[in-house]
Amino acid sequence: MAGADGDDSLYPIAVLIDELRNEDVQLRLNSIKKLSTIALALGVERTRTELLPFLTDTIYDEDEVLLALAEQLGSFTSLVGGSEFVHCLLPPLESLATVEETVVRDKAVDSLRKISNEHSPVDLEAHFVPLVKRLASGDWFTSRTSACGLFSVCYPRVSSTVKAEIRQHFRNLCSDDTPIVRRAAASKLGEFAKVLELEYVKNDLIPLFTNLASDEQDSVRLLAVEACVNIAELLPEEDLEAHVLPTLRQATEDKSCGVRYMVADKFSELQKAVGPEITKNDLVPAFQNLLKDCEAEVRAAAAHKVKEFCENLPDDGRETIIMSHILPYVKELVSDTNQHVKSALPSVIMGLSTILGKDNTIEHLLPLFLAQLKDECPEVRLNIISNLDCVNEVIGIRQLSQSLLPAIVELAEDTKWRVRLAIIEYMPLLAGQLGVEFFDEKLNSLCMAWLVDHVYAIREAATNNLMKLVEKFGAEWAQNTIVPKVLAMANDPNYLHRMTTLFCVNALSEACGKEITTKLMLPIVLKMAADQDANVRFNVARSLQRIGPVLDDTTLQSDVKPILLKLGQDEDMDVKYFAQEAMTVLALA
Repeated sequence: MAGADGDDSLYPIAVLIDELRNEDVQLRLNSIKKLSTIALALGVERTRTELLPFLTDTIYDEDEVLLALAEQLGSFTSLVGGSEFVHCLLPPLESLATVEETVVRDKAVDSLRKISNEHSPVDLEAHFVPLVKRLASGDWFTSRTSACGLFSVCYPRVSSTVKAEIRQHFRNLCSDDTPIVRRAAASKLGEFAKVLELEYVKNDLIPLFTNLASDEQDSVRLLAVEACVNIAELLPEEDLEAHVLPTLRQATEDKSCGVRYMVADKFSELQKAVGPEITKNDLVPAFQNLLKDCEAEVRAAAAHKVKEFCENLPDDGRETIIMSHILPYVKELVSDTNQHVKSALPSVIMGLSTILGKDNTIEHLLPLFLAQLKDECPEVRLNIISNLDCVNEVIGIRQLSQSLLPAIVELAEDTKWRVRLAIIEYMPLLAGQLGVEFFDEKLNSLCMAWLVDHVYAIREAATNNLMKLVEKFGAEWAQNTIVPKVLAMANDPNYLHRMTTLFCVNALSEACGKEITTKLMLPIVLKMAADQDANVRFNVARSLQRIGPVLDDTTLQSDVKPILLKLGQDEDMDVKYFAQEAMTVLALA
């Protein structure tokens, strides 16, 4: 194919220009997405001399197109001739790193970070660092925010003189007049700290961290908390106490609940970073403050961290610290007015049982379990039940069984079907922990009641539940306890309940085995082939197809085939279809 002037060599660029000028955004987007193909067609030299300059000069498009371009350029190194020429990709990416749309800038920065590693140290100082400096000193905040993400990738591989310049640029951005720039700098503070020499972390970064953690903007202070973890990991203990802990204490009492929430959310990471001694002396009081915070979101975030915090306490004083300094606050949260706070606690309390042991669990945690089992919020009760395996390991389920039962029954009959569904999903776990006798006496009737629930999702879940119970308790238990009740539903006046019988047979046949399926379940299924409702009849055909592999060949030929042949002549089209399909699958046709 040739271009308008007949020159083949100009074709890809000419087509690209036409497509990028087209009014259809999707066409322009598709054109950008096939840039690598165009570059391959052009070759490395023309990609460098024609395609990249064209792209650099043409960055005025829709954000969606620019985003695709920024992503494509990050994988273009081989297409421009390798690392020797990778700096050719910097001009278009620099332009993209200054656009107004945040996602485009972020993607351009990602691509710049990616190709920075492909620069030699000489090219890095000659081409990449000047780009970073231009962005960092740009007139528009967009370029300065982009610069913040590039310092850490070039700093380790440049000379000491250039390092000093980079540190100065970063200092400038940390005190920039525009809050969004300070926010960007705060978000990269921890990352930059990791590549800095320790002396500069102490002399340069700690003052910046302190200032950002006291910034007038909540969003800046919030991001400084994240950097706190990275900085704490780098410093010796004496520097932590002098430079980091005062700021951390200040953050736990910050006027902004967002900042306090971030401290609570990062607390386990902070704990690991500062070590056991500082945790005992300084973080325990700070954690107490978060557990009794005036904002529910902060209390909930702290509550989620209780188990992890306690697990990471030093062995020598763990139990004393938990019993004296943490558990009293947890006890208060059990009666918290906020549902989210209470919902966060069950897994935490259950987890503490494995740390505190049997005696402390029975004396101090058991009353909390029982209180939460009576909570008015279904989620709280469900969370206790779903975490029973922890306490079962420590004190045994019998301690809880009598208190559990009312909560389980209430959840099983909850008006919200999703609550009923959740308790069904936990039933096999409960059955295994409570044992077959307790289950048969107290919970079997619930499992059967779910089979006739008015919500299909509940009936379906109840059917799967029966299969899991049979797998747990065995085929003999199923034969004596479950199968007779399921088959009795075949005579129910409601056709939905009759269909549930078939669904149960489908689920139970494999778990129960050939003998029970052939002797007990198959006769009922065959009898239901004469049901007056077509929905039941075509489900009979599907059931016979499902249970066929469990049956022996003689039974298939003598009992199943005649019924399928009869259903294959049914007046209802669906019944005929599924009967013929079953015949084919079972090789009876």
